[in-house]
Amino acid sequence: MDGASEHGMSTPQFVLAAGLALLLFVAFANLIVFQYGRGVVRAALDEGVRAAAPLGGVPADCQATVDSFIGDLLGGEMGRGVTAECGMDGDLVVANAAVRFEGWVIPDWEFVMSATAVKEDLP
Repeated sequence: MDGASEHGMSTPQFVLAAGLALLLFVAFANLIVFQYGRGVVRAALDEGVRAAAPLGGVPADCQATVDSFIGDLLGGEMGRGVTAECGMDGDLVVANAAVRFEGWVIPDWEFVMSATAVKEDLP
């Protein structure tokens, strides 16, 4: 048997292994991006309720802060997947977010997150 005819025997296996390795890499990168997005939403809600909690603060302050955080740190397609709202519940400032991040290779990730802070009053 001629040795020259056997040179391409490992090519299909190599292409398959390289493709699967790249797919796995993209899946891990997608998980990292999802975790970043979750952290941004958490920080936005926390900062939003802190903005409205001091004396004289209103839920609109919370909403403006949340929208600013999301716009600055999570713009683009991921930012469009976040719906946040702020309001009052008795003496609490409440911020809620419904989030849907679209996956590249892995399934979409949907979750709900909230934050609260006690509204300051005059003594």
